[in-house]
Amino acid sequence: MPTANPNRVDLFLYILLFIGSLGLLLKSSDWFVEAAEEIGLSLGISPFIIGVTIVAFGTSLPELASSIAAVLAGQSEIVMGNVVGSNIANILLVLGITTIIAKEVKLDFSVLDIDIPFLLGSSFLLWFTLSDFNLSIFETIILLSCLVLFLINSFKREERADKNARPEAGWRAYTLLILGGIFVYLSADWTITAIQKLSEIAQINPELIALSLVALGTSLPEVAVSIAAARRGKTGIAVGNVVGSNIFNSFAVLGIARLFGDLTIPENIVDFSLPFMVAVTLILTVISVSRIISRWEGVLLVILYIYFMGEVFKSAF
Repeated sequence: MPTANPNRVDLFLYILLFIGSLGLLLKSSDWFVEAAEEIGLSLGISPFIIGVTIVAFGTSLPELASSIAAVLAGQSEIVMGNVVGSNIANILLVLGITTIIAKEVKLDFSVLDIDIPFLLGSSFLLWFTLSDFNLSIFETIILLSCLVLFLINSFKREERADKNARPEAGWRAYTLLILGGIFVYLSADWTITAIQKLSEIAQINPELIALSLVALGTSLPEVAVSIAAARRGKTGIAVGNVVGSNIFNSFAVLGIARLFGDLTIPENIVDFSLPFMVAVTLILTVISVSRIISRWEGVLLVILYIYFMGEVFKSAF
């Protein structure tokens, strides 16, 4: 009696894992956005600050966890592919899809005054510190210090709403926030595991996995959260999510991962992917000047992401 090919069985199982974990990711992200918004508003925090801090950092946990695991496993080159690839995906894919769904994103807050320039500065700083293919402890301290500065500035300049005008957040909101955060992390981790295993079965270059599939997998929470926010008309959370996630990736994910060991900086990332990330951040800065990101600009961002993925795949074989 013929037996099933083990590779085919594994392939089928990991496809099921991918579909199931992705569905859980979408649902748990929806819980997280709802709870974070409710709690943040009850504290008098604006939707944009909620996106920059609570939502952005919560959805960046998979990047941090996978990067630390990669360093401890002696595969630190994955960290750079994860960070740079995720930052590119956040701007081009996350913001692009969000804009397409919402038709347009209005930047009716002080995003151009501090947040976008801070994001642009973080990109150039990352490019500068990694240009010598090394991230020293001193440079790591600078990255982490910049993150603390950004957080302090974000909360300091934000005026809180009057206490009488704030909605109350009950136990349900805090429960959803905790459960949502846990399941966002777990389901994203399961999704990445499925993607990695599927790539191994298909015998895809590990370098390609780091820059594309792993980075895309760890950006799925940002995609899910931003889509959920856009459907609710909360584009402030979506934009804040992208800005906060990228700053967190550049400063915290890279900085904290470096504390666990030396990082290997692949040459192709410094030569192409990192400059591309800086260029993409510049594009975001330019299209934000009008304070409105239109649907056609969102389509352009997605097209640029497809181009990036094509270049990564082409260089990997």
